[in-house]
Amino acid sequence: RFPVHLPQYPVPDMLRDCVFEGRDVKKIMPVLCKPLTMTDYARYWSCLLHLEELQMEIDIHEFDMINESLQPCGEYLSLTVPGLAEGRPSVLIGDKVVLTSPGAGDCSPSYEGYVHEVLREEVLLKFHQDFHSSYNGEPYNVFFMFNRSTLRRCHQAVNFAHNLGSQVLFPSQPTLSPSLVNCELANIDRNNTQLPAGKRNHSGHGICCLGVGTGAQPSKGGRSPLQLFNSRLNQQQRAAVTRILRAEARPAPYILFGPPGTGKTVTLVEAILQVFHTLPYSRIIACTPSNSAADLLAERLHSSGKVKQADMVRLNAFQRVQEIPEPIERYCMDGDQLEQVSRRRIIVATCSTTGLLYSLGLRSGHFTHVFVDEAGQATEPECLIPVGLCAGVQSQVVLSGDPMQLGPVLQSHLAKDLGLGQSMLERLMTSGPYLRDSNRFSQHGAYNPMLVTKLVCNYRSHPVLLKLPSELFYHGDLFTLADPSLTRQLEDWEGLPCKGCPIIFHGTEGEDMREGSSPSWFNPVEAVQVLRYTQLLIGGSVKQSDVGIITPYRKQVEKLRLLLGSVGLDEVKVGSVEEFQGQERLIIIISTVRSTTNMVKFDTQHTLGFLSNPKRFNVSITRAEALLIMVGNPHVLGQDPHWLSHLQYCVDQGAYTGCSLPSTVVSLDHFHIYVSISLLH
Repeated sequence: RFPVHLPQYPVPDMLRDCVFEGRDVKKIMPVLCKPLTMTDYARYWSCLLHLEELQMEIDIHEFDMINESLQPCGEYLSLTVPGLAEGRPSVLIGDKVVLTSPGAGDCSPSYEGYVHEVLREEVLLKFHQDFHSSYNGEPYNVFFMFNRSTLRRCHQAVNFAHNLGSQVLFPSQPTLSPSLVNCELANIDRNNTQLPAGKRNHSGHGICCLGVGTGAQPSKGGRSPLQLFNSRLNQQQRAAVTRILRAEARPAPYILFGPPGTGKTVTLVEAILQVFHTLPYSRIIACTPSNSAADLLAERLHSSGKVKQADMVRLNAFQRVQEIPEPIERYCMDGDQLEQVSRRRIIVATCSTTGLLYSLGLRSGHFTHVFVDEAGQATEPECLIPVGLCAGVQSQVVLSGDPMQLGPVLQSHLAKDLGLGQSMLERLMTSGPYLRDSNRFSQHGAYNPMLVTKLVCNYRSHPVLLKLPSELFYHGDLFTLADPSLTRQLEDWEGLPCKGCPIIFHGTEGEDMREGSSPSWFNPVEAVQVLRYTQLLIGGSVKQSDVGIITPYRKQVEKLRLLLGSVGLDEVKVGSVEEFQGQERLIIIISTVRSTTNMVKFDTQHTLGFLSNPKRFNVSITRAEALLIMVGNPHVLGQDPHWLSHLQYCVDQGAYTGCSLPSTVVSLDHFHIYVSISLLH
C-alpha cells in the first residue's frame, strides 16, 4: 500500500551550509557525479530537489518588505510587491505570508496568511477572519515563504520509485507481453487523411492494423479492427492508439513524441477513451504539469461525449481559485473529497495534485493506466508522482511530449545543470531502446514502434514556416496538413518582402537598455518596429487576438504593452516563449532584444534570451500559423548556429529586410551550408 503520511523532507544542514557558503556541492554529494542508477536513484533526485528548494528560498526572500501596509480588496487584503512584474522567480498561489510588527521583539504576535491570487504588481492575501476584521491600515514587516507541498510530493515519489522497478525507470530491450486489447491497425480509408507518398514508410505497417467504420470483420489471427471515436486521426495517431491499447512492452513507458502542431493531445484523448471503453476494469490517471493543460484535457474528454459525470473527475488542489472552464465545473472535486475521487475511473489533475491520492493508502497497481501530457515540461520527480500510482507489472505508463521543446521551469541553475532540467521523457529518449535508429526502424519513423510513435503531420503552420524547424530539430520528417485557407491567407500581404513567402527577418541595430535597478532588458528600436508591423497588420480580417508577440525579457514585454495600449492595441498578447508554449497564433512577431555582443555570454550562462538555447528558439518559431516576423540584430543573432540557419533561410527566400547582413550570411549566388543540429542523435 502507498504511505498515507507525507513526510517533511527537510533540507540537510550540511547541504544548506554548503550552498550558502558557496562550496562545491559535488564534493559532499558525490552521487551527483555518477551516472543515474537504481541504487542511487532516490538519493540523486532528493539532492537535486533540495538544491532547487534552497534557490527558491533565496529567491522568495527578495520580496520580503519592511513597514508596508495592506489595502482591503473584497474578501482579501492586497499588497503591492515591487519586482513582481519583472518576471523574476515569483510569488505563487499557495505561498505563505507572515506579518510581524515593525520594531517588536521576538515575543510579539505574528500573523500567517496565504497568497490567493497573483496579479501583475500585487498579491491578494487571506488571513484569519479576526485579522481581517481588526486590520486598520497599520504597517507590518512582510515575509514570504513558498509552499513546499509539491517538493514534498516529489521527494515522496522518488523514495517510492524502487517499487516501480528497473523496467519502468531504466527499460532495457522490451520483451513482448500478451496484448491487453487484441486489436489491429488497418489501412486508412480513402476518405481519411493519408500521408503523402514519400512519407508512407512511417505508417506503422507490420505491427498491427486498426480499422475504422462499421461492420469490420475480425482479421486473421483473431485480432479485431478497432472502432475509433475520432475517425479523423492520421496514420501515426492511429498506430499510437493501437500500441497504447495493446501495451505489449509494459511496464516500460510508452512515448508519444509530438512535435509542434502534430495533435498529440488529440491522440492522447482518443487513447484514454479507448482504454476506458475497451478495458472495463481500467482505472486511469490523466495529468499534465499545469492546471490550464489539465483543464484542456478534461474539456476534450468531456466534449467527446463518451464520458459521463459519474465516470470522470477533475481533481483540483485545495487552494485553486483561478477560473475553471464552465464545461468542466461539474466534474471538479478537491482534496476534501478524495474518497469520492478514487471511485471515478478517469481522474484528471496536475502531476503535483495527483500526490493527494497517496494519502488514501491505495494498493500499488490500483490505477492501471497513467497518461502524462506535456511530459517534457515536468521534472522527473514531478512526473513520478502520477507514475508511482501506476506501479504494477500489468500497468501502462504513457508519456506524451516533445523533448525538443522547453523543459521544466526551474529556479536553481545548479540543479538544472546537474540533471533536474531534463524530463523523464527526454532522459528515456536519449538512452537505451528509445534511441532513434533509422536503420533498424526505417519503416516506423526511426523509433522502436513498441516504445515510441513519432507524429509527423503538422496541422498548424504554412509549409514555409515548418521547413526549417523540421530540418533543424526533427530530421526533416515533418510536413504540413494544415488548412490552406488558414495558413495561406497572408501570402499576398503588402508588408512581405517576397510575396507568397509569409516570413520576414527584419534586421535592426538598436540598443539593449535597462532601467534603474531592474535586471531586465529592453530595446526601444525593436519595440517601435514591432508596433509598426502590428499596426500594419491589424484591420480587415486580422484581429488583435490573431497576433502574438514573443520576447525573452520582461522589460521588453512591459514596454511593448505600453506602446500597444497607447494606440488601442491592448488585446494583442505579449509574453515570453514560456507563456506561448503549447499555443499558436495566426501571426507571431518575435523581438529578440539583444543588440550588443558583450552580454551574450551572460545570457548563455543564465539561460536568458534566445541565444544558445535551441529549445527556446524552436518553440518561438513554431507558434505561427500564417506569418512569422522576426525583429533583431543579425550580427548578434548570427553568432548562434540555429539563428544563423534561420537568417540564411530568410535571405535565401528573399524574406530579409533591414540593416546590413553579417559576413557569415551569404547571398543566393554563393554556396552555403545550413547548420542542421539535433539534440537527439
